Amino acid sequence: MSNPETPETVPESNESFKDILSQFEQSKSRKPEEARQGREGTVIAVTADSVLVDVGFKTEGILPLAAFPNETVKPGDKLVVSIKGRDPEGYYQLTRGKSERPKDWASLERAFAEKAIIVGTVTGVIKGGLSVDVGVRAFMPASRSGARDAAEMEKLVEQEIRCRITKLDVTEEDVVVDRRAVAEEEERAAKGRRYSQVNEGATLHGTVRSLTDYGAFVDIGGVDALLHVSDISRSRINKPADVLSVGQEVEVKVLKIDLEKRRISVGMKQLEPDPWDSVTTKYKPGERVHGVVTRILDFGAFVELEPGMEGLIHVSEMSWGKKVRTPSDVVKPGDTVEAVILGVSPAERRISLGLKQALGDPWADAGQKFAIGLVVEGPVTSITKFGAFVQVSEGIEGMIHISDMSAEKRLNHPQDMLKLGQTIKAQVLELDVEKRRLKLGIKQLLPTSIEEYIADHHEGDAVSGRIVEISGEKARVELGEGIQAACSVPAGHSAKESAPGGGKLDLGSLSSMLKAHWKGGAGKESKPEAVRPGQIRSFRIAKLDRSAKKIELQLT
Repeated sequence: MSNPETPETVPESNESFKDILSQFEQSKSRKPEEARQGREGTVIAVTADSVLVDVGFKTEGILPLAAFPNETVKPGDKLVVSIKGRDPEGYYQLTRGKSERPKDWASLERAFAEKAIIVGTVTGVIKGGLSVDVGVRAFMPASRSGARDAAEMEKLVEQEIRCRITKLDVTEEDVVVDRRAVAEEEERAAKGRRYSQVNEGATLHGTVRSLTDYGAFVDIGGVDALLHVSDISRSRINKPADVLSVGQEVEVKVLKIDLEKRRISVGMKQLEPDPWDSVTTKYKPGERVHGVVTRILDFGAFVELEPGMEGLIHVSEMSWGKKVRTPSDVVKPGDTVEAVILGVSPAERRISLGLKQALGDPWADAGQKFAIGLVVEGPVTSITKFGAFVQVSEGIEGMIHISDMSAEKRLNHPQDMLKLGQTIKAQVLELDVEKRRLKLGIKQLLPTSIEEYIADHHEGDAVSGRIVEISGEKARVELGEGIQAACSVPAGHSAKESAPGGGKLDLGSLSSMLKAHWKGGAGKESKPEAVRPGQIRSFRIAKLDRSAKKIELQLT
């Protein structure tokens, strides 16, 4: 493109300076009226919004692309154009030659009948609109000028415009024109042409025109494209206004074009490298990673490891010990956490993380920490119909079966003895590290009646008891509630039949025993009474086994 003040060629030596100056002055003195008559130009370039035309002057002319609503223009095409002035950069502003300026009323009537587009010049601002010279004086209402306010209307004065006649009364010499309808038609045509020129996958330069909660509208050269919030960045964004502003210039990639609905979807993050392409080399199972919790759902929490890369901590992987009902009990959005990679699936674009694994497995050294017989202490975390669970350390719970809660009374439900949150002591009964099971007992720590009985008696002591059962030469004797002992019965001293009433107290044997010990009795040796179930007899403790909690008796 040449400078308007610089000649394109250097004159030959036989051409005088006077001739050159004369030619230059003639080109500079061309009148607008002469230029408006129309001249042929050659298209030399087509841009996103304009057509550059060589009109034979030192400087090229510019036509808006909107002047070709249903045409395809390319370099080399010949056009008939009119010159309406120069822009601030010195280029000629052109109009299409086919939009003519009417010369008489006949031309106006023909243009009105054909609804043709004509050229006119705005001569001034008047009440209600603008005065326009279209060969005769015409009126253009302010609402049909295409101007948004009075200031824009003032700028149209002395400007050449394209318009259409909407009212014509030759008798009254009343002409009304419409510029806005023509501009809207040309804009629609330009947009339609732009839609057909854009290709999916193309990278375009655009300007942010407006912002919404769900995205931004970007002007990509005469048409608006939607940049959804999810396609702005690989990092999670709450709202577009956090990273974009109106008027900001951006590079976008065309994602989808819907010609029927005239919608174009674009994205910015698609121009950035996709971190999932290298996920298997950067993230391996068993490695520790750090990230920020971005969102929490019922089943887990998502953690951003890097822009565009999130991992999921499932609710079941948050704690070794307590059962987590909702992820928000453990983590909150914005928390920085350390986790262990449990699995990587590039095809599903999924990384599984574990929070509890980063804390270490509490069962790893449970064998050394919880030896059989050890007394542990902790709160009751849950109660079921068959037992209760007690937390003995972070991540480890032991189970107390209902049968190991009390040695003296039968429980209908663990709640008869324990309450949720109650801190208790228990003894380790069993430990299975592989199955992660720890069995505890409470009754093993409480002194029983037989322990107290043994502690209060010695071998050789005389005691009384009730014979409960006889089997062969052995009898089972009840010394008190829950206290039983074994007794040898000499041959021929036992009665095989059971006591009446299922082993109830034999008052006859009690009377016989009392008579035998009554002072002032007959003094005669009585024959030993046969041993029967239900009898109350006197015994001597023959043996006390404190470790086995066993007592052996002899009849006296």
